[in-house]
Amino acid sequence: MSPHPIDRLPGIWPAMLTPLRADGTIDLERFAAHGRALLASGCGGLTPFGTTGEGPSFSVAERIAAVDALVAGGIPAERLLVSTSACALTDLIDLTVHATRIGAWGTMLMPPFFFKGMSDAGVVAVYDQVIAAARAAHAEQARTQPLRLMLYHIPQVAGIGLTHGVIGTLLARHADLIVGVKDSQCQLAHSLSLLEAFGPALMVHVGNEPDLPELGRRGSTGAVSGLANFIPRTVQRLVGQPDAPTTPDDLAFVQALLGALGGYALVPAFKGILALREHDLGWLPVRAPLQALTPEDLPKLQAALAAVGHPQRPD
Repeated sequence: MSPHPIDRLPGIWPAMLTPLRADGTIDLERFAAHGRALLASGCGGLTPFGTTGEGPSFSVAERIAAVDALVAGGIPAERLLVSTSACALTDLIDLTVHATRIGAWGTMLMPPFFFKGMSDAGVVAVYDQVIAAARAAHAEQARTQPLRLMLYHIPQVAGIGLTHGVIGTLLARHADLIVGVKDSQCQLAHSLSLLEAFGPALMVHVGNEPDLPELGRRGSTGAVSGLANFIPRTVQRLVGQPDAPTTPDDLAFVQALLGALGGYALVPAFKGILALREHDLGWLPVRAPLQALTPEDLPKLQAALAAVGHPQRPD
């Protein structure tokens, strides 16, 4: 199988936080403004509705409307890697077909995660059906850009992961469109095992920012990153310049920042960071079952961030 050098994830693609209004609906204007600001900071593109974006907490209709709002708000569709993960096969198909029809750069898809202990054959069957629907939609649109799918492995959240058997079968059947895997297991040894087994046909992009320099040395050109919602340039340097003189300092800062957030649920904490940075409490709401930080929680978070040099440290 030949590699896809032009299709490897170009640069940092923030796993976008999803802003909510007080009534729990998605704040579409704030969502698009956040996306525009991230692109202006040099990000390669954006990934809406991943884990950091609370994706599975929203309905298909909400997610489609919000992706459409990003495009209407000035985000080029070709700079979107849309996370289309969901439990129901029909939802997976609807979300993936929509992203394909609007001309998104690609889609990112974890295995269906409601039932546990599924066979490899069952997982492959789901991907096969989603891919067949995406191929049909791509042909209908007569698009010249490639059809791209990134596999998403995050077993500590999904309760189910992508085995080597599943990945190998999917690559054998769909090597023309599977361009990488986002490995968010947060174990460097696992990421390296994927590279050893499937490289160079499959590029591995890690979600654990401290592992970015090692993956950058091994050919990774980018990442889908939660921290990139507020330190995109630091994250870009880690993978794009893994042996630069600044790397040890950047890496120490990221490790300290993650350590400072260790006592918090990450999505509410990330939204708290934006609320502090933007002086905007409108960033705090999350969708249940997550629980938002309150305004009274912010001074403690601010002190923890200040202790590791954020946001005083320039990005």
